[in-house]
Amino acid sequence: MPRLQTTIRLRRLPARYGAVVMPLVLSLLMTCIVSAVAMIRNRGLSQGSLALWPSTWALSWIFTFPTVLILLPLFRRIVGLVVEAPTR
Repeated sequence: MPRLQTTIRLRRLPARYGAVVMPLVLSLLMTCIVSAVAMIRNRGLSQGSLALWPSTWALSWIFTFPTVLILLPLFRRIVGLVVEAPTR
């Protein structure tokens, strides 16, 4: 019997959205990790802390994402001062 192969192709966003998508993904992952580490460090691994974690993650992300968007040009300038430009 032949196997049916189903592929789902997601449409990719145009390149112009990269300036927002990269900070979005970065802030989601970073706040996920940092809030989990902080929660475990402060409360330990308990049922209550695991239930509280999603709300603390969401709260931290609400502040982090706009901050990253606002400060990203400054971060790029600082990196440009520290890192040599690529040669062509």
